[in-house]
Amino acid sequence: MRLFTEHPNSVGESYFEHMRVAASFGWPMIVAGIGAVLHGIFPFLFEKTGSKAIMQLHGRLVAARGRNEKENNFDPCI
Repeated sequence: MRLFTEHPNSVGESYFEHMRVAASFGWPMIVAGIGAVLHGIFPFLFEKTGSKAIMQLHGRLVAARGRNEKENNFDPCI
């Protein structure tokens, strides 16, 4: 059981909270990745999809990291 709860607890989340947050990062990365592959084939499509997704997710990660550092002495190495 510890394998499933140790990391989520270290970032101040339950197992299911961590699953939700991880999925909220994972799905946009998958969609942006598909857009980037299609952009490679068709350069006129999805010109900013990948970079926009990266910037948005990075902003969320940095904001969450700041909150978690204050609340739980969050380890910034993930």
